[in-house]
Amino acid sequence: MQQNVQWLNQWILRTNVSGMPLEWITYQDAVKFYCTGQIAYVNGGIVYTIRGGINAITQKQSAVEVYSIVATHGKTPNSYLNYAPPLNNTALFRRDAFICMYCGDQFPRKKLSRDHVMPLRLGGTDSWNNVVTACRACNNRKASKTPEQAKMQLIAVPFTPTRAEYVFLQSHNILADQMEFLKTHFPRNSRLHRQQRRH
Repeated sequence: MQQNVQWLNQWILRTNVSGMPLEWITYQDAVKFYCTGQIAYVNGGIVYTIRGGINAITQKQSAVEVYSIVATHGKTPNSYLNYAPPLNNTALFRRDAFICMYCGDQFPRKKLSRDHVMPLRLGGTDSWNNVVTACRACNNRKASKTPEQAKMQLIAVPFTPTRAEYVFLQSHNILADQMEFLKTHFPRNSRLHRQQRRH
């Protein structure tokens, strides 16, 4: 494989045949899709050129060019409209741009926590539409109260990411062509449009 070391950890964006973003895969997984005939089409630029053995008859070395976006055949496990991404703090903090949704300040990850807007003890759920990023000080101040009871105002309404938004929230190193592709799948009013401009 003739690639710079800096590219060895670059993820490949996998979509289904209709272009719906599904997940990030390694270049090794992408090569498996190529070799098993599961690639429907490719998009973006070439990220890797994987070189194999030399053909005994033609004396030519085999090579697989791996593009930054690959569409694969097969069924999508969840429909686009009914997809509910798993809730985790990494994606939550990225959704909220590492900003406390009460004081408005930005913090490193270790100083952030998950706050339930409607507290669990009052019937709130541990779901995307009821959780926000909060600094530890604001979370302690709010405690088990609603924002109204604690006299604290939310600066943004929590939301459930779409599949494309969740894929965006999962990766640190997104190439420009991958980002352009992903943002075409964001809802028009998505807060993540602002984040991707800074990405």
